[in-house]
Amino acid sequence: MKVTLPDGTELQLEEGATGGDAALAIGEGLARAALAVSVNGELRDLARPLPDGAQLSIITGKSPEALELIRHDTAHVLAAAVMELWPGVKISIGPAIENGFYYDFDFPEDAEVSDADFERIETKMREHVKAKESFTRQDISVQEAIEKFKTENQDYKVELIEDLITNEGAETVSLYTNGPFTDLCRGPHATDTGKIKAFKLTSIAGAYWRGDAKRQMLTRIYGTAFLSKEDLAEHLHMIEEAKKRDHRRLGKQLDLFHFSEISPGSPFWHPNGMKIWNSLHELWTEQNARRGYNRVKTPILLDVDLWKISGHWDKYRDNMYFTDIEDRPMGIKPMNCPAHIQIYKSERRSYRDLPIRYSEDGLVHRHEPSGTLHGLMRVRHITQDDAHIFCTEEQIQDEVIQCLRFGFYIYEIFGFEPKLELSTRPEQRVGDDATWDRAEAALENALQAEGLEYELNPGDGAFYGPKIDLHMKDSLGRSWQLGTVQLDFSMPERFELAYTGDDNDEHRPVMIHRALFGSFERFIGILIEHYGGEFPLWLAPVQAKIIPVSDLFNDYADQVAQTLVDAGLRPDVDARTESVGKKIREAELSKAPVMLVVGAEERDAGTVSVRRRHNAGDDDAKLTIGELVDVLSAEVAERRRPDAG
Repeated sequence: MKVTLPDGTELQLEEGATGGDAALAIGEGLARAALAVSVNGELRDLARPLPDGAQLSIITGKSPEALELIRHDTAHVLAAAVMELWPGVKISIGPAIENGFYYDFDFPEDAEVSDADFERIETKMREHVKAKESFTRQDISVQEAIEKFKTENQDYKVELIEDLITNEGAETVSLYTNGPFTDLCRGPHATDTGKIKAFKLTSIAGAYWRGDAKRQMLTRIYGTAFLSKEDLAEHLHMIEEAKKRDHRRLGKQLDLFHFSEISPGSPFWHPNGMKIWNSLHELWTEQNARRGYNRVKTPILLDVDLWKISGHWDKYRDNMYFTDIEDRPMGIKPMNCPAHIQIYKSERRSYRDLPIRYSEDGLVHRHEPSGTLHGLMRVRHITQDDAHIFCTEEQIQDEVIQCLRFGFYIYEIFGFEPKLELSTRPEQRVGDDATWDRAEAALENALQAEGLEYELNPGDGAFYGPKIDLHMKDSLGRSWQLGTVQLDFSMPERFELAYTGDDNDEHRPVMIHRALFGSFERFIGILIEHYGGEFPLWLAPVQAKIIPVSDLFNDYADQVAQTLVDAGLRPDVDARTESVGKKIREAELSKAPVMLVVGAEERDAGTVSVRRRHNAGDDDAKLTIGELVDVLSAEVAERRRPDAG
C-alpha cells in the first residue's frame, strides 16, 4: 500500500500498516516524537491501520493539533483519578476546550468536593502519567457498550450511547482504556499517558447535564495541560495576570460601574465610567462625521411585523423581549438595522444620493441566558457603535474598503493589530445561493483589492449575509472579536428598498452593516483588562491627581484644578489631611496617569511638580500651569498611547 506525505512524497508500506509504522518508516526520531496522524484531514491514533492511498501527516508536539490531543488525554487521566478517589462517582463527558479541558462528574451525595481537593487529585493523576499507560481503542457493538456501562452504573454513558443510536444510527461505538479506566470516546488519543508533560487543575463549577437546567447539576472540574513545564508556567502566570486585570474587579476598585439583580445583565455606569464612555463616544462621533456618516436615532420599541419582515422573528425571537401596547404586539429591538431601513424608506432615493451612511449609538436589548452573562463582556443592555450604508452594487468594494480603513484607524489608537476573518454562509440563512455567491465574492474582492491577508471561516456568516470580522490581541495575548463589516442583499429585498437609477428605472440598493467597537460596554471591558485599568491620559477618568503638601496649599490646588477644567481636562484634588507619601501611593492605586504635587515653592512660582504614573520621583518636572495645560492638552488631543512617547 502507498500513502502520500505533505510534500507529495509517496511512502510504500506493508498492507495493514498503522500510523506508527508510517512514522517509523520515515525515521526513528519522528516515530519517538509522533503523537497521532492526520489521515485525509482526520486525526487518528497511531495504532489504527491506514487506508491505501491516504494523504498522511504525522502529528508531533510541534503540530497545531498537539495541544488539543494532549488535553483530551489529560481529561481521561483526570476521570481515572477521580474514580479511584471517589468510588461510586458517575462520569459524563470530558472534552478538550480552548486553553484546557474539563470533565463533568456526578459525585455521591456524601462527597464534598472543592478546589481544596485538587492537590490529591493531581497526585493521583501524576501516578497515571508516570506509569505511561497505553491508550488502547476497542470498537464494540452499541448493545455491548450499553450492558457494560449499565453494569457499572454509569447512567450518563448509557444515555450518550442511546442518543448515538437514535441520532446517528450507530451500530458500534469506540472505547478507550488507559490503566484501570475505560471511557466511551471517539478519540483520538496519543500512544500513552506519558506524553502528558505538564498539567494543572484550575477551577471547579456546577454544570447542568446536557446544559438543561431541568436536569442533574454536575460538578465540572477544569484543568489545562501543555507539552512542557515552561509553557504551563507561562500560562498560569497569564491566568494570574488576567485575574488582576479582571474588569469586574477593576470596575469596582476604580468606581466605574456596578451590576444589580434589579436589572440583571445591565451595568449601572458611575461618573468615572461615564468619563471613559464619553471619551470613546467623542472619538466615535468625530470620526463618523469625518467619513460622511449622518447620525440618526431610532426607537427601541417597534411593531412585531417589522421583525417578521426582517427575519429576526424566525431566527432571533428567543433572544428578544416583547410587550403589548394597546393590544398591539411590539418588540424591543435587538439590532438597529430594520429601524435604519425605515429612515431610508421615508423618502424617494436617487442613485445620486448613494451611498447613504447612517450611524447610531443604538441601544438594543438581547435576552442572553443568565448563565452566560459576564460583566461587561456579555450583557443584555447593549449600546452598539452601529452604522448602515445603503449603496449600489458597484459601490460595495469602495465602501467595504473604507469601513476596513476606518477600523484600522480606530484600532491603531489603542495599539491593536487586527486579524481579518471572512465568514461565509451558515446553514440557517435567508436568501438564495446565487445571491450569497455574489455577496461572498464582493467581500473577497474588497479584501484582495486592498491586499489584505485574511482567514476563511466557513459557515459563520450572519443569517442575512457574509461578513468580515476583525480580531485583536490584547496586552495578555488574548484574542477578541471587535469589529464587523457585513454585506446584506436580503433585507433590502425583504423591505422592498429602491432607488431611481440614471436610467430612470427602480433598482435595489445593497446594505452594509458596520460596527467597530462592537458595543461600548464590551469594548470598555476589553480596554479595562488590556490596560489593567491604567488608561492612557485621554481615556483616564481622572487625568491629573492634584496633591497639596498641606492644607495651606489647598486654595492653590483648587486654582490649578480650575485652570485644567477650563481647558477641558479632568483633575481631582486630594485635600485630605494625610501625608504626601500616602496621597501619592493612593493616587498610584487609583491609576491616575499624572500626579501634580503643589507646595510653597510651586505656589510662589506659579508652577506644579509633575509626576507620571510609576515614576520613582527622581525626575519630577516643574512646569508652569500654562505649560502643563499645553502638554496635557496636546497629549489628549493626539489620543497618545503611553508607549508612543
